Amino acid sequence: MNYWLMKSEPGECSIDDLAAAPGQTLPWTGVRNYQARNFMRDQMQIGDGVLFYHSSCPSPELIGIAGLARVASEAYTDASQFDPNGPYFDAKSRPEAPRWVHVDVAFVGKTKLLSRSALRADPGLQTMLVLQPGSRLSITPVTAIEWARLQEILQDAA
Repeated sequence: MNYWLMKSEPGECSIDDLAAAPGQTLPWTGVRNYQARNFMRDQMQIGDGVLFYHSSCPSPELIGIAGLARVASEAYTDASQFDPNGPYFDAKSRPEAPRWVHVDVAFVGKTKLLSRSALRADPGLQTMLVLQPGSRLSITPVTAIEWARLQEILQDAA
C-alpha cells in the first residue's frame, strides 16, 4: 500500500464536496504536472491512503490536512483535457494519445484541520515533501512512517 497527500483548493473541491458527492467518490481531475500525473499513472493503486489537503486558502490557518480518502480507481483518461471551454483544456492532447489521467478518490472521513504550521511543528513530519521549500506538486507521496505519525496526531485531535 502507498500513501499520498493530494492538494485541492476548497473553492474547487473540498473534503465536504467529496463527502457530499454521489457514492462519496470524485475523479481527481485537472492535474497538469507530469510528475503528479506519473504518480497517478504509475504508482497509485486502488486502496492507497490519501491525505486530503486544502491549499490556496485566503487564510493560512485554513491550509492543511482536512480529511482522509482512498484511491478508488486505477488511472484513466482525464476527459477535461479535451473540453475547449474548460479550465483544464490542453490543445496539444488528442483522444488517441491523451496526455493526462486521473484517479477516483473516495471519502474516508473528515478530520480536524491539521494546519501546515502544526505539520511543521512535529519533528516526525519534517521530511514530508509538502513541507519542503519550493514543493508545489498537487500530489506527493507520504512515507509509511509519516502516515503512521499523522494517524496518531489525527486520532489524538479527534
